[in-house]
Amino acid sequence: MLLMIKPLIVNITILLSLTFNANLFFPFRDRVVPTLRQQVVYGLIAAFAAVLCMFYPIETLDETHFDFRMIVILIVTLYVGWIAGGICTFTVVGVRLLMGGSFASIGILVSLVAFAIALLFRPVYFKSRNKWLYSLVIISLYSFFYFTIILQAVPFLTFDFYMTYFSLFLLTYMMVYFLIERLIVYNRHFDEMVYVDKLTMISEMAASFAHEIRNPITTVRGFIQLLQKNGNKEQLKQFAPLILEELDRANKIITDYLQLAKPTDFRVRPIQLNDVLRDCVQLLQPLGTFANVIVEWKQRENYIVWGDEHYLKQSLLNIIKNGIEAIEGSGVVTITTEAELSQNMVKVIIEDDGKGMTEEELKKIGLPYYTTKSRGTGLGSMISNRLIREMGGTIHYTSRLGKGTRVEIVLPLAK
Repeated sequence: MLLMIKPLIVNITILLSLTFNANLFFPFRDRVVPTLRQQVVYGLIAAFAAVLCMFYPIETLDETHFDFRMIVILIVTLYVGWIAGGICTFTVVGVRLLMGGSFASIGILVSLVAFAIALLFRPVYFKSRNKWLYSLVIISLYSFFYFTIILQAVPFLTFDFYMTYFSLFLLTYMMVYFLIERLIVYNRHFDEMVYVDKLTMISEMAASFAHEIRNPITTVRGFIQLLQKNGNKEQLKQFAPLILEELDRANKIITDYLQLAKPTDFRVRPIQLNDVLRDCVQLLQPLGTFANVIVEWKQRENYIVWGDEHYLKQSLLNIIKNGIEAIEGSGVVTITTEAELSQNMVKVIIEDDGKGMTEEELKKIGLPYYTTKSRGTGLGSMISNRLIREMGGTIHYTSRLGKGTRVEIVLPLAK
């Protein structure tokens, strides 16, 4: 009995650990038919577990190997299907033939019986809500056939051995069963949490979007009502620019929202980073001059990076524009580049000496409809972050209140 403890622990550890690992590859789902790829992966993992159990048998008596490989065959066939069960079973049969011995045929027979019983009960077991009851029936029925075969073919085994081995066999099977069922429950809870989080984000974005779009529409409606009551050409000329400005703002909010929601068609190719930066600086210098802000670009070596030129320019324009708008009074927005050749990356650094942000504000950068500007929507930062990540880059913000903000954009070098 004591000699069986060490290999028993090894067999149980193999079964439980590989059950966890299988759940990492493809999380277990209740009453969901696995894809062919999932069945093959589950089958290979199960075959590996069964072979490990064969290499570390609980007991070896006169070339007869006793282990828990049949538990693996039963479980994988019941939960995944005949493809995974077949891969595991025929791997076990092949390995047992290679191991040889006078009782090899018995080892093969009990493995095939396990596969057959699991296949027989699989349709009912798959749809059942009382799996624990069917599990007891299945393992009891298989244990009966297993015991009968061994009793007839291996007559020298003692009663104590039968009691010990089959008790441990039943206990281990139920342990694996309960582990899988708990993992199914945890996976279901996780899916529900993800679904609720998505619904919450959608509802928050919808509410914020409605609020943002309502403001310019309300303003335009007020102007139209005013013109309808006592409008003339002079008032129309006076209010027309304001109406157009509010309509443009509403259109920009809708455009940003759609760009965030729909998949973007990227054309990633090698692009000249200096050309993109030069265009951004030239486009934003008039805005900087108007706001009394200097946009300074410290031009260095021209790097060639992987990306989409249009969307990279859009992202950089958003970030530089945010830097200009963060400065109250006069200030400087500095743009520099640094190469990290060892990592095959180039870093674009955008710094401003504006009002900066608190740690709490910094954590919320890139969240939908979070902004530090009075007339902003927060979608610009979120879109910029997403576009840069889609191009294989990363973006990192650091800021100190009253000192300014530093944005580091890391892009992959093309050569």
